[in-house]
Amino acid sequence: MPSDARPAHPSYRSDASTPGPPDDERGETIVRVLDDAFAPMMESSPAGFRTRFRKMARDPFAFYRGSAALFYDDLAHLSAGVDDDWVDEGTSRIWLQGDLHAENFGTHLDADGRLVFDVNDFDEAYLGHWTWDLRRFTASLALLSWQKALPDEAIDDLVGGYVRAYLDQVDRYRTSPEADRWALTLDNADGPVLRSLQSAKLASRHRFLDARTTVEDHRRRFTERSGVRLLDDEERERVVEAFGAYRETLREGLRGHRPTLEVLDVVGRSGFGIGSAGLPAYTVLVEGRSQAVDDDLLLSVKQGDVACPSRVVEDERVARAFEHHCHRTALSQRALQTDAAPLVGWTRLPGTGDRVHGFVVTEVSPHEADLDWDDVDEPDEMRGLVDALGRATAKIHCAGGGDPAGELVGVVVEDEVSRVVDGRVDALVDHLVDWAHACSARTRADHRLFVDAFRSGAWERVAPTS
Repeated sequence: MPSDARPAHPSYRSDASTPGPPDDERGETIVRVLDDAFAPMMESSPAGFRTRFRKMARDPFAFYRGSAALFYDDLAHLSAGVDDDWVDEGTSRIWLQGDLHAENFGTHLDADGRLVFDVNDFDEAYLGHWTWDLRRFTASLALLSWQKALPDEAIDDLVGGYVRAYLDQVDRYRTSPEADRWALTLDNADGPVLRSLQSAKLASRHRFLDARTTVEDHRRRFTERSGVRLLDDEERERVVEAFGAYRETLREGLRGHRPTLEVLDVVGRSGFGIGSAGLPAYTVLVEGRSQAVDDDLLLSVKQGDVACPSRVVEDERVARAFEHHCHRTALSQRALQTDAAPLVGWTRLPGTGDRVHGFVVTEVSPHEADLDWDDVDEPDEMRGLVDALGRATAKIHCAGGGDPAGELVGVVVEDEVSRVVDGRVDALVDHLVDWAHACSARTRADHRLFVDAFRSGAWERVAPTS
């Protein structure tokens, strides 16, 4: 990708200081979009959503994490035409993580037992413009950097470094046959990425299990603790039956090598992240590849929700490819990760009335460690980190696990991205730097409006106090 041959896209930097919709109008938009996105969960779990909204109220970045629906609504309306210079037919439908903010990266064990640092959390994964993950991430990076009180020039440098690392890695996938085997591992990582991998390496399954379970009569059981809900016999039977159906969704090539998955115990779960608040979830304790109690596994069974990008993608062929939201989540993870965890699958469970909900099933592993930004404050260290994150983003776009939902993509992503960016690297960097500043500023203003709206009782289903 040679240097740019034409001027940068017109600046979006001015949007950060140019008045947008009046506060009253923008506040109403925030209330409407979040209400439309989460009404069923607000109704089924007002307390869970009050907790979610409390977390979102903490600071602008927490609000950004919990308001992906607003981000995509803005893409469809406030930023209509923003991708005109960068997206065409060949680059408009690729697999996306969908909610690629700065904290959605971490470690996992791949199918070969290797520790890998990669994108995680596929709840919002879908198909859409190749730029959307970059837009979502760069805005989060600018926002996080603003909260660390970094000057605009440092933010420019960090966002530009991420975009250039992404494009450089895309080019490697196009030109090097070795690129498909690239991953961030203990052998090539440094800085915060290496520290995350080293922390995951030292994790003990024995300690992990003992913190959550106890052994009685030579068999593990869950212990009663905060965030755990004990089930009655009827609910437990429903979960065990659904877990049996999940086994049939595992990939054929893995079935002969998988754990026995004999169910030992089941509990309900609550009190987890901002994005999943209000969603029913269970944890299933199963026997591993041997009968040793320290070989047991924990699997998360969590209800899914509508992927935020799907709210702006008007493509029935994509929508019809998935049985339900958790079928989409599981297939998306398989599509985006070359080394997708072998136990990712899906199932169904009855809800209220005649409704049946999809649930995604994934392993809860002691070797999963999320990226921690708390002590990453200086631009020099952040620069190396965002380079790694840019390459990890290119990895999910270009070197994923194929197209498990059928021929939804139909292009070689690295070729198509290289084609639309050819000769315009600097222009894309300038465009996304300006986008990141404008989106960060808008999010800070939106956070204030959200807090005011929540405090004043703007959401009928979620009162600000119990």
